[in-house]
Amino acid sequence: MELKLKIYGCLCATSEFLVNGISADSDDFGDQGDESYEYAEDYACGDMRFTGKQATTEILEKYKINNEEYNEIVSQLEEGLSFGSCGWCV
Repeated sequence: MELKLKIYGCLCATSEFLVNGISADSDDFGDQGDESYEYAEDYACGDMRFTGKQATTEILEKYKINNEEYNEIVSQLEEGLSFGSCGWCV
């Protein structure tokens, strides 16, 4: 598998995300959201988390990867896009 994954330093998004030369969408691998928005100021995050989801045949075929490679991508996204509280957007 060829993976190019870069996370913005100040934003909760990928700046570059290619899987086997195919432009990838993190939504194909999991869900991202603020799990403690009630504790954050307006336009800030209390606890931003990326939570991986199970692979589907469609996603595996789309990116030409196997289940192990899918899980490796999910792990990297969970690490890079889960960062707790942030006030960058305030």
